[in-house]
Amino acid sequence: MSNRTASTEISALIDRSIAIWNETDPAARRTLIEATWAEDATYTDPALNGAGRDGIDAMTAGFQQAYPGHTFELTGEGPLDGDERRFGWRLLTPAGDILLTGEDVYTLRADGLLQSIVGTFDQS
Repeated sequence: MSNRTASTEISALIDRSIAIWNETDPAARRTLIEATWAEDATYTDPALNGAGRDGIDAMTAGFQQAYPGHTFELTGEGPLDGDERRFGWRLLTPAGDILLTGEDVYTLRADGLLQSIVGTFDQS
């Protein structure tokens, strides 16, 4: 696989990871999760955590219930040392105002699925 192909596939993976947070249809969200996350993956940030696809699905559904109409947007991607990479995001209110921004550090499995994300929130 060329670096360009790998980069395109990683970008698509990160786009799907953001889309999961925005997908309110449970079946469609689960399809995205299965195409994005490893079965034994983990997600953690200062407010939330989930383990495995079921845990990540429940965590996302709970977030959507607590913050109806809020959406995430990708703000940038970049490499880190070793197997870790990062991407920035922002959370928008239903009116389109920025509520929160942050950065996620993630690791991939050899098969191209997300193994873990550790999220941080920017200080305002």
